[in-house]
Amino acid sequence: MSLKPGWESRCYEDFEVGDVYIHPSGRTITSTDNSWFTLLTLNTNPLHFDHEYAAATEFKRPLVNSCFTIALITGMSVTDVSQNAMANLGWDEVRLPNPVFEGDTLYARSEVLEKRESQSRPNVGLIRIKTIGFNQHGTTVIEFKRAMLIYKRGHVPETARQRAAKQFEQKSSESNSEA
Repeated sequence: MSLKPGWESRCYEDFEVGDVYIHPSGRTITSTDNSWFTLLTLNTNPLHFDHEYAAATEFKRPLVNSCFTIALITGMSVTDVSQNAMANLGWDEVRLPNPVFEGDTLYARSEVLEKRESQSRPNVGLIRIKTIGFNQHGTTVIEFKRAMLIYKRGHVPETARQRAAKQFEQKSSESNSEA
C-alpha cells in the first residue's frame, strides 16, 4: 500500500502569472448567516437583519453584510491560493458592483496577477491575485485584489494533521510487524 497525501495546496513555485483558479465550493447564504455575522460584528444597520425595515428600501429585502461577502469569498479562495500563506498582506481595490441577498449562492475565481521573490524572506515569495465573487446567475457581486506571502516548497510548516498521520502510520506498521 502506498500512502498518498490529500490536497495540501500550492507553494510559491506552483503559481504562474495568468493562472486562473475556479474555486471548488459554492455557498448559499442564509438569513441566519447574515444576521449572525452582522450582529457579531456590531453592525447596527437594520438593512442587514430587519426584514420590515429592508422592505421599505429600494432593495425590498435584507442585503447581505458586505464584510461577510468579502470574508466568504476570501475563504473560498484559500484552498487554491493561500492555504500555504505565511501572511496575508491585505486587500486592495475592493468593489461591490451588485448586492448580495439572503438565498444567493456565491462562487469565486482568482487570477494570479504578480509573482516575485521576497527580498527579505528567502523562504517565501509574494503573490498578488484578483478574486471575483459571483452569484448563481453569473453576476459579479464582489471583486478585489489581495497580496500574500506564500511558502516555498520545503519551507511549509508541518501541520498537526501531518504529524498525527505520521504517528498513526508508525504505530500501524509496528502493530503489523508484531502480528
